[in-house]
Amino acid sequence: MNIQGENKSRNNLIGLLPLWIVMGVFMIGPLIVMAFVSIMESNSYGGIHLKFDLSGYRQILFDTNLFDEMEFNPAYLIIIGRSFLLAVAATIISLIIGFPVAYYISRQKDSVKNILIFLVTIPFWTNLLIRTFAWIIILGKDGVIENSFGFIGIIGDDDSLNLMYTNTAILIGLVYSYIPLMVLPIYSSMEKLDVRLIEAASDLYSTRINLIFKIILPLTLPGIIGGSILVFVPCLGAFIAPDLLGGGKKLLLGSLIQFQFAYARNWPFGAAIAMVLLALIVTILYLNARINRRHEQNA
Repeated sequence: MNIQGENKSRNNLIGLLPLWIVMGVFMIGPLIVMAFVSIMESNSYGGIHLKFDLSGYRQILFDTNLFDEMEFNPAYLIIIGRSFLLAVAATIISLIIGFPVAYYISRQKDSVKNILIFLVTIPFWTNLLIRTFAWIIILGKDGVIENSFGFIGIIGDDDSLNLMYTNTAILIGLVYSYIPLMVLPIYSSMEKLDVRLIEAASDLYSTRINLIFKIILPLTLPGIIGGSILVFVPCLGAFIAPDLLGGGKKLLLGSLIQFQFAYARNWPFGAAIAMVLLALIVTILYLNARINRRHEQNA
């Protein structure tokens, strides 16, 4: 029996070997390269010198003045804070909108469910860049919103709502881009929800608020957490919405990393910011694993 078990384990290991190779080359390998670049010295014309240097990480907090002295520079911390707050806000708004949508879809007939899920996933069929450009037409000057308000008489012909190039425009773009990633995991959890529990609570005169907070929310918590992570992580590293809807005036982490590699040619600094972003994401995933483990133990 032990020999058979060892042979089975060895066969499973051999069978998974191609997967480990692909993950190592295409996933872990680039991260190792990025970590290596982040601790090298920057080349003025792009690239790196093979010399150990932590100036990329140091530049996140400090800058060098004219006297070659280190000074605290909060500019990049502000960008990190703005990225975090916008990602949290986008996640919360997506949850507020996505939760009732997922619940409504889960309560429909199978034929209607398929149509509604199809409608939710339609945005993924279009390139993200095109979808973001559509919001420029909607939010921009003399766009759909301003023309509609002008037609109604809310604003004058020469007035402008100044919706573009603001944090609000970026937030709208983030929510629109990633809200399907919130709806689908919650819907999956809703599908597994035992309807008899809801019916029993209703028979016992439970209010709708108690029904939501004491039955539906606890039982669909894995889907809510999963959807929140799927929205929060890409929002934290997004650069298309901040670049187009923010006009480059409201930098986020993703935009800052792209700028360092494409224009500033400070590869170690861009890699250092990317590693900080990766550390934030790994921390969030670790906390999610802890919460899921605790939820399974209490279930």
